[in-house]
Amino acid sequence: MVVGEVAVETDVVVIGGGPGGYAAAIRLGQLGKSVVLIEKEVLGGVCLNRGCIPSKALIHTAGEYHKLSSLNKLGIQLPTGKSTFHMSSWQTWKSSVVAQLNNGVDYLCQANGVTVVKGAATFLSSDRIGVETSGDFETYKFKQAIIATGSRPFIPPFLKTDGESILDSTDMLALDEVPETLAIIGGGYIGMELGMAFAKLGSQVTVIEAAERILPQTAAHLSQEVLKQAKQLGMTVKIATKVEKAEVANGRVTLACTSVKNGSESITAHKTLVTIGRVPNTGELGLAQVGVEMDERGYIPVTSTGSTNKPHIFAIGDVTPGPALAHRATKQGIVAAEVIAGLPSSVDSPYVPYVIFTEPQIAGVGMTREEAELQGYSVKVAAFPYRANGRALAMDEGEGFAEVIVDQESHLLLGMHVVGADASNLIGEGVLALELAARVEDVALTMHPHPTLSEIWLEAAEAVLGHAIHIVNKSKVAVNK
Repeated sequence: MVVGEVAVETDVVVIGGGPGGYAAAIRLGQLGKSVVLIEKEVLGGVCLNRGCIPSKALIHTAGEYHKLSSLNKLGIQLPTGKSTFHMSSWQTWKSSVVAQLNNGVDYLCQANGVTVVKGAATFLSSDRIGVETSGDFETYKFKQAIIATGSRPFIPPFLKTDGESILDSTDMLALDEVPETLAIIGGGYIGMELGMAFAKLGSQVTVIEAAERILPQTAAHLSQEVLKQAKQLGMTVKIATKVEKAEVANGRVTLACTSVKNGSESITAHKTLVTIGRVPNTGELGLAQVGVEMDERGYIPVTSTGSTNKPHIFAIGDVTPGPALAHRATKQGIVAAEVIAGLPSSVDSPYVPYVIFTEPQIAGVGMTREEAELQGYSVKVAAFPYRANGRALAMDEGEGFAEVIVDQESHLLLGMHVVGADASNLIGEGVLALELAARVEDVALTMHPHPTLSEIWLEAAEAVLGHAIHIVNKSKVAVNK
C-alpha cells in the first residue's frame, strides 16, 4: 500500500461477484447509487463458474447419455455399442455455457453503471477498503459495504486435495476423463449429485457417509427414493462409516475406514472426491479492523435487512448463517441494495426452497410432516405417485411422488415436497402457494393443464381432501398429542 494514497469515493462497495454480490450491485445501479463491485476471480462466483452451472451441465449430460440404454422400448434403435462419451468435448461445451453467462453478467453490470474491479479486498477502516490488484493496490472510500464473498469446500488436513487424486468439487468438474473408479467422501447433495452423474457415465462409484443415511438433511422417505436409484446404477453406498486416513500410491487413493457394522476396511479408487461441507470466506477480509462480529465458525450474523452489527456494513449469502443457496443469496443481495437506497425491504419469508439434482430430483419448501408435528400442528398428509400421472408415464419417468402437508384445522399449506422427474421446476408452484398463504383447496380448485407433471400437485391436494380422481384416497391424519 502506498502511504497517503488518495481513495476513490463511491456510495457502496460490494465484495464478491457471485449471484448475491452481482445482483446487489446491479440493483444498486438501478437505484442510482454509485457502486464498485470487487471480484478477485471471475464474475458469477463459484455458482456460475465452478458449482451450480457446471455441475448441472454435467448432470444433464450424464442423464441424456444414460437414457440411451433404455431407448429400445420407446422404439428408438441405436447401433449396439456405438454410443460413447468424451469428457474433454464436454468440457469445451461446459466452458461455452459458462462464458456466455459470464459475458451476460459483465454486460448487465456495465449497463447499470457498476464499476467492476478485479482483486482481493481487505477492510482498512470503517469507511475504507483496499484492493490488491495485479501489481497494484487501490483504495476505495465508501458509505456502505456489502460482504458477499461466499464459501469454499471444507477439507480436513488428512484429506488435503492435490488436484490429481484427492479432489474437491471444482477439481472434479475439471476432469478430462471419466475415472474408472471413484470414491466420494460425503453423501450429502453434492456428493450424491456428482456421484450419480459419474455412475451414469461409467464410473464405479462408492459413497462413504458418516451419518446413518445419505442426504441426512432431507426427509428420510424422500432420500430413500434416491438410494433405490443409486443401487440400480450400481453404486456402493456405505453409511455410518468414517474415513480415518487417505494414502495416494500408484495412481490410486486408499481410504482407511471404520464403521460399527464392518469394523476397519480399506477402499481403493482412482479418484477420491471430498464433499463434506463448506466454510465461509471471511477470514481474510480484515473484519476485525471494522469490528464486524462473526460466530465461532466464521459466519456473520445479520438482520432481516442484511445489516451486521455495524449498520452500514451488510452481509449476504454463504457468509451468513442459513442454507448456502444461490437463490437465497440473490434475494438477500437485492434486499440489502434496496435498504441501502432507502426502500422498505427485508428477507421476511421463511419459505426458502431447496432442490437436489439427484436421480430422481428432490425439491421442497416449507415444513416436513415431522417438523410440523414438532411445532404443535395436527397435520394431514397426502402423496400422489408419478406412476399415476399420464405425462410421467409417457416420459418413462414413473418413479417418485409429490406430497403436501396441511394443517388439519385451517387447511393451510405447511409444506410441499416432491421427488421425481423435473422436481426442480415443479417446486415453483409450491413456493408461490406457501408464500401466498394458500390453503389446500386453492391448489385443488386451480385448473392444471393436462397432460403435465404439474397435475401431481392438483391430485395430491385433492387426496388430502379425500377426492383424488386417479388414486384410491388414503390421506394420512397425524394428530399431535
